[in-house]
Amino acid sequence: MSAKPDAPLMRSLMQPTRVRYKVVALTVLLAMVTYLDRVCISKLAPDIMRDFDLSKIQMGYVFSAFALAYACFEIPTAWWADRIGTRTVLARIVIWWSCFTIATAMAFNYVTLLLTRFLFGAGEAGAWPCVARTFSRWIPRHERGTIQGIFFAGAHLAGGLTPMLVVLLLPYMHWRAMFVCFGALGFVWAMAWHSWFRNDPAQHPAVNEAELERIVAGRLADTAHPAGWSYWRRLFRHRNVIALCIMYLPNSVIFYFCITWLPTYLHERHGFDATKLGFLSGLPLLLSVVSDLFGGVITDRVAARYGLRVGRCVVGATAYLIAAVALLIAAASSAPILAAVLISIATAACMFTTAAAWGTCIEIGRDHAGVVSATMNTAGQIGSLLCPLIVAYSVEWFANWNLPLYLMGFLFLLGGVCWLLIDPQQSVFDPPIEPLLLGRS
Repeated sequence: MSAKPDAPLMRSLMQPTRVRYKVVALTVLLAMVTYLDRVCISKLAPDIMRDFDLSKIQMGYVFSAFALAYACFEIPTAWWADRIGTRTVLARIVIWWSCFTIATAMAFNYVTLLLTRFLFGAGEAGAWPCVARTFSRWIPRHERGTIQGIFFAGAHLAGGLTPMLVVLLLPYMHWRAMFVCFGALGFVWAMAWHSWFRNDPAQHPAVNEAELERIVAGRLADTAHPAGWSYWRRLFRHRNVIALCIMYLPNSVIFYFCITWLPTYLHERHGFDATKLGFLSGLPLLLSVVSDLFGGVITDRVAARYGLRVGRCVVGATAYLIAAVALLIAAASSAPILAAVLISIATAACMFTTAAAWGTCIEIGRDHAGVVSATMNTAGQIGSLLCPLIVAYSVEWFANWNLPLYLMGFLFLLGGVCWLLIDPQQSVFDPPIEPLLLGRS
């Protein structure tokens, strides 16, 4: 009778399962639904403005209402997810925003439209930090940049295709019906997520020991989750966090420009017709799909060879410089196609850095990745909040579409400097805050 192989040998011979990639697939679907619901309003803005008799400034406030709520509720939602896990929190987020995407179709005047978009933003707040928190638990350290790139590629693919989808549907469907159809998709996702996902891979019955060992290899020890002033003071005063917040401003500004005013800019500033608008207004996010994927792979490979600081920060600073130059040339150009292409290149260069930015949040946040990434994203939402209004007032007061582009170019130069000030190897909560010290000055 042959002897049974011992447990260590069995584990070494066991092929790891790939459940983590199913988690990634679900989060990519989440990203696609998110951007579908966000971006559709930019292409529908002329119809909404016509039906409600809104000015550009009023529509700017509608766009900004979402960003204001998103900024207000981002950190509290992420802190909640860090404490209890993302299974329930993400399901709640998606159900809430889906309800208010549908409710947008029921708005009957300017005030109700403002209120609905504010509540939509309040519901969606925390989605991206929850994904970062999920990746911090489910993805091995050496794969995080690549996975972040895949995640954002899915989001930007949906965002890039949405204007063309809206153009195809508008002859057959009223803008109100589109909000209902797009919003309904979120309920399907939320049910699938909550029934199948688990907060930690160790809790999932389909994850075997070999995959679990691969996931947790190199994962640093968890820390406590205090809630007192010492915790928040450490977070908001940390040099890495401050630099990340300033760095992320132009990322959110250019993205929000693309999903709000870009179609109107291309039409009024450069005279593109509806057919070309469907493609050119989606081009920045379509190019971003490629840059997301390459950015994620490159930041991981460069980090593996030269260290995290080069892989995250030097790569980020270089891409920001390219974005700044492209925007400044686009603002000065009177050639319509050149300006549209340069804005697309600038956006793609910016999105090349998303994996590095969110990967850095996971590295310096560790078990607090949700709150750290939410803080960065909240700072970015300040740019999202101001961008629609800056564009609207630039056009209304100065009849100038180029001022916002010059401003974005300057912000990318500033962001490039901030990239070089970040140290992804320095944890925000290292050493950990002891619970007994909470509240002491």
